[in-house]
Amino acid sequence: MPSASYVAYRFGSAVANALPPVIATPIAEAAGRAVAMTPALAGRRKIVRRNLQRATDGSLEGLALERAVSATFASYGRYWLELFRLPNDVRGSVEGRVTSVGFQHITEGLARGKGVILALPHLGGFDFAAAWLAGRGVAPTVVVEAVEPPELFEWFAAVRRDIGMEVIPLGPRAASGVLRALRENRVVCLLADRDLAGDGVSVRFFDEETTLPAGPATLALRTGATLIPAAVYFRPHGHHFVKIERPLTVERRGRLREDVTRVTQDLARHFEELVRLAPDQWHVMQPNWPSDRPVDGDRTAAPGDVAADGPESAHDPSAQTAPG
Repeated sequence: MPSASYVAYRFGSAVANALPPVIATPIAEAAGRAVAMTPALAGRRKIVRRNLQRATDGSLEGLALERAVSATFASYGRYWLELFRLPNDVRGSVEGRVTSVGFQHITEGLARGKGVILALPHLGGFDFAAAWLAGRGVAPTVVVEAVEPPELFEWFAAVRRDIGMEVIPLGPRAASGVLRALRENRVVCLLADRDLAGDGVSVRFFDEETTLPAGPATLALRTGATLIPAAVYFRPHGHHFVKIERPLTVERRGRLREDVTRVTQDLARHFEELVRLAPDQWHVMQPNWPSDRPVDGDRTAAPGDVAADGPESAHDPSAQTAPG
């Protein structure tokens, strides 16, 4: 018998595809705002509030801050709507809904013949960008975290395959799959602003110590792949803006761990700049810094609230794919 979560996601997908976008989008955004106000998500609101203050250097406060928190959850509602609708949307062309800068950095990287790693933060509609790349003949490879039950994971994976992605399940074989994709001169997309596995490298991110995944830097250093920071932003009326930065300087200068830390720190600086362009589209709602984690007596940040990944983990392409 299908699980309740599987049924819920399939129902959400059916509703999203049954309604015209002009009706579905405001409903999805309103639902995101409404769900955010439930007591169960008090801890996530607190994390979003902190992230908005980090990304704006503390300039947001009071009512303006609360409006930005609400806008972040509305943005997340739109993210889910567009993910549900993408398999149908890509049966036509999504090119007309995307404006981009820097696509030549991808083509130039592919011309080098060693693959391209696109490192992205959780901004806007990152899955939509994958569909856009596939439509341009650059079908991306992503690593997807396994979730329970298996039928829910397979459904998420099937949605991405329909979009044009190659899906690699996170696990012991993920590293070999990513290395194969790079050897085949493919584009590998890695969401890399959260250390899901907890074994990343220490960096300064928004002027605070934390860890970020070592995967993008390690893979680039070991394979010679081009490492490019990129981000996707929502624009009105179902449109998107894709910003593809210049490749990072990736070269061996000393011990591998030191080089990985240096490149990851450079990536963190680029992520800061990308997030600051639209902080209310940054969908990081779990603890990302040591100071985010609950302390004794903090009832607004209970472990069962902010620490659980929830449905978001079902579609995070993990950056923890570095071999060895």
